[in-house]
Amino acid sequence: MAKEVSSQSRVSVTNNHGETLVGVLHESGSKGLVVLCHGFRSSKEEKVILNLVAAISRERISTFRFDFSGNGESEGSFQYGNYRKEAEDLRAVIKYFLGEGRQIIAIAGHSKGMEGRLGRNFMERVKEAGFIDLKDKSGTYRVTMESLLDRLSTDMHQASLSIDKDCRVLTIHGAMDEIVPVEDAMDFAKFIPNHALQIIEGADHVYSNHQEELASLVLSFIKDDQVKQSPREDPFPGSKL
Repeated sequence: MAKEVSSQSRVSVTNNHGETLVGVLHESGSKGLVVLCHGFRSSKEEKVILNLVAAISRERISTFRFDFSGNGESEGSFQYGNYRKEAEDLRAVIKYFLGEGRQIIAIAGHSKGMEGRLGRNFMERVKEAGFIDLKDKSGTYRVTMESLLDRLSTDMHQASLSIDKDCRVLTIHGAMDEIVPVEDAMDFAKFIPNHALQIIEGADHVYSNHQEELASLVLSFIKDDQVKQSPREDPFPGSKL
């Protein structure tokens, strides 16, 4: 992909737990801002995020990518199944930029699924030892019973139904995703009120050979949203983050 057209600056935001969240603002001259959220056990430096930043910047739209608490450069300890706290982190980021006079025109995120990571009989193994240690390319991390139950207690069906009908949602999923089944994306399409689903044939979980197609779909959605409605001051209408 071509070089992005923007200037970069580091921005720190404090979450509700007093932890510093570290991010990078790519300033392209627009008041509107797209916030990008990295995936599980990753950081603001992941390839999918960086490629989206480059593509969005070429359209003269500013972006902000940051590390959730316990990941990358941000403070805090990593916890499995930490969705509620990550939602609080995201809200802190949104509030910061609203306070700076920015308009949040879109929020994009990647990879928060569970299946394919814990292995077979994970519940039995956790019950027996109280935890399981897993290893990935970033190192070893521990899944405790408490963190597992926190993840499993997240009612995705109810969360989907609670999304405001005026909030447009796009799900992009690789047909050959080896981590999160494509059927999960189809379930979201059934329950989210204002939802569009795009399945990329042949794409894996990280869109290894489909980065340009991914970026094109994201950009099309952002541009279409800007045409249809003015940026909302509160990007979480009626939400319970």
